[in-house]
Amino acid sequence: MGVVDPDLDRADAVAREFGCRAFGSIDQMVGTHNEITAASVATPTAQHLAAAKALLEAGVDVLIEKPIAQTLAEVDEIASVATARKRIVQVGHLERFNPAVRATIPLLTRPMFFEVHRLSVFTPRSLDVDVVLDLMIHDLDIVLSFDGSAVKEVRAVGLPILSAKTDIANVRLEFESGCVANFTASRVSTERVRKLRFFQPGQYLSVDYGRQEVMVFTVGQDGSAAGTPSINPQIKVARPAVASEEPLHSEIRSFLHAVRARSTPVVSLADGQRALALALQIVDAIREHGKNVDLPALARQGG
Repeated sequence: MGVVDPDLDRADAVAREFGCRAFGSIDQMVGTHNEITAASVATPTAQHLAAAKALLEAGVDVLIEKPIAQTLAEVDEIASVATARKRIVQVGHLERFNPAVRATIPLLTRPMFFEVHRLSVFTPRSLDVDVVLDLMIHDLDIVLSFDGSAVKEVRAVGLPILSAKTDIANVRLEFESGCVANFTASRVSTERVRKLRFFQPGQYLSVDYGRQEVMVFTVGQDGSAAGTPSINPQIKVARPAVASEEPLHSEIRSFLHAVRARSTPVVSLADGQRALALALQIVDAIREHGKNVDLPALARQGG
């Protein structure tokens, strides 16, 4: 096992913590240790392409943190090398492995309306991308996996607050299925919120990513689940069982299973590409909205 970081002091510190070797470059690692078969790419997004290509060309399967790349052209490059080298690529959309999300999947029927909030306090982390690619992309991936149909319309607004990039954004999506989804993402909030709520025929479901909890409200069934009283006796309130597990541990275990079995990962390269394509479409929509309302002028006026 090894860790690669051009900052050798930092690489050495991590290596000591986890009892592994430190390397200053990917070439140094794969050039001296050809037994390496799997690696995680957790660099800034701008470096994903170079790091992933170097590993794939060396015959290493990769888990690439979200977003998979900066552009769709870069994703195509990664896909081309992965195909040529017959390597596995998994994308690090961590919420797919959240136990609450996994407990929700069997409950899906026909989601028709989503309301999603992901709010975080400001940190200097991940300022190389805006809030859509930093935070909202988690929820875009989940909703895309829940609905499955193509996106028909995108409406979006966003503002830079404490950085040079968009720090808060609100998005409305309409899918070909007729489903509508509203997303709010902020990295300048005073509180941390990670919740997804959706309605489907006869049901309302609430998913709390942070608490790893799911609540299901079902209309037309008398009584409530034991210990979960309902205001309306015609609404059944249930809390599905959620198997407690650290999502990162589950994600890595799933990746290693795909590596050993040579199987398609739970979050495939195509999944990562689809989420990135939508996120970039939203970024463009925010930019166009800013132009249409003369946002720079408003900002100068304090509006």
